[in-house]
Amino acid sequence: MLRDIYVHLYEWHQLLLNWIKANESGEEKPFIPEPYSWKTYGDMNVEFWEKHQKTSSEDAKQMFEKSHAEVLKLAERYTNDQLFGRGVYAWVNTDLGSYFVSVMPSHYDWAMKKLKAHHKNCEK
Repeated sequence: MLRDIYVHLYEWHQLLLNWIKANESGEEKPFIPEPYSWKTYGDMNVEFWEKHQKTSSEDAKQMFEKSHAEVLKLAERYTNDQLFGRGVYAWVNTDLGSYFVSVMPSHYDWAMKKLKAHHKNCEK
């Protein structure tokens, strides 16, 4: 369970890191990679899960910790206006900061809820 959460968070960190890197380099790339979309990203999450079935819990934790630090470092490169101003980047539909929020605090909230539910089930 914990491994699956770590790799899920890691893979979403990678989405953000790769998306920003590509678009800042002039390569137009959507946040959700093809063949997926915002309507089918659940299937992408299943692919992430399948991809990491042989990843150990310790490796998953290390991957998560490293990518977490990379996303934080990347966020620090931007000003508040660059992060939360609309229309700052042509390749961003809303504001860049909303993607950071989705990938980190929103996903971390999801992870905590999953862990609490799992812990509660284990107590029964």
